[in-house]
Amino acid sequence: MVAEEKKTKRKKKARKKAARVAVARGKRKECKARARIKEGKGAIRINKKSLESFNNKYVREIVREPLRYLGPEANEIDISVNVEGGGVMGQAQAARTAIAKALVEYFDKMNLKEKFGSIDRSLLIEDTRRVEPKKYRGPKARARYQKSYR
Repeated sequence: MVAEEKKTKRKKKARKKAARVAVARGKRKECKARARIKEGKGAIRINKKSLESFNNKYVREIVREPLRYLGPEANEIDISVNVEGGGVMGQAQAARTAIAKALVEYFDKMNLKEKFGSIDRSLLIEDTRRVEPKKYRGPKARARYQKSYR
C-alpha cells in the first residue's frame, strides 16, 4: 500500500517546461564551432569564457556581428559557443557563422536568413576553402625541389 502511494506521488510531479534551444555549427579552415542559444540576459560565452575577457577587440567584433543585425532581441538570449581547432581568427569566424545559423533557427519568424544573406553571404554559408595537402617530391603543396644539372 505504501509503495503504491509513493509511485503516484512521483507521477504527479510536473516536469519542467522544456526551454527553447537552438543549436548550430560553423566551420572555417580547421576550426569547428557549435553554438547554443537559449533564453537569458544577453551573455555570450566562448569555451566557457565570457566574450569580454578576450583582449582582441577585432575578434570580439567578429563574434558579435550577427547580433548587430538582430536588434533588441539580442539582450534576451544567452549564447554559448564551443570552438576547437585552428587559430584565433579562424575560431572567431567559425563562431560567427555558428551564431548566425543558430539565430536563424531560434528566431524562425523574423526572416533572418534573407536579411543575413543580403548583408553578408559568409554569415550563413561556410567558406569551403581548405589547406591543400603536401605532395611528394616537394617541400610544400605546390613547390618543387630545385634541380642542378651541371
